[in-house]
Amino acid sequence: MTRWRAAQAASTAIITAAGQARLKAELDELWRVRRPEVVKALAAAAAEGDRSENAEYTYRKKQLGEIDRRVRYLSKRLPELKVADAAPSDCGAIFFGAWFAIEDEDGRVQRLRIVGPDETDAKLGWISIDSPLARAALKKRIDDQFDAPLPAGNKRFVVIDIDYAPRI
Repeated sequence: MTRWRAAQAASTAIITAAGQARLKAELDELWRVRRPEVVKALAAAAAEGDRSENAEYTYRKKQLGEIDRRVRYLSKRLPELKVADAAPSDCGAIFFGAWFAIEDEDGRVQRLRIVGPDETDAKLGWISIDSPLARAALKKRIDDQFDAPLPAGNKRFVVIDIDYAPRI
């Protein structure tokens, strides 16, 4: 058996201005605050002696690796991202950055926002532009019906509201 995996599709390199600011703040906090703290704690753990049985040392090494991995990712990803900070010329259709409400066949209403793949948050209703639901909703207008290929199967939705006003 082999460990080969098919390459994943590249995610769309687009982000909102607020999302870019959050990623920059995360990078800054990791680099200027958390990493120095972990390096200091790692040095203290290393000074305790035998590293092979030093759980604190092992934990701090793993923690430092995770921080460095995230810093590398953000350092490469941020320059690639294109900031979409203006509303589209046609605010009557769903495009990137849109807040929209959809109703499913069972009468359940969801309020969602299409954002970049780096800023998705299910709790806030922010879905990636690369998601099947967002792809199906793009360019739809109020009262348009569309089918979205979801993991549980195709589901029909109707658009009931579209808004581009910023929310908190």
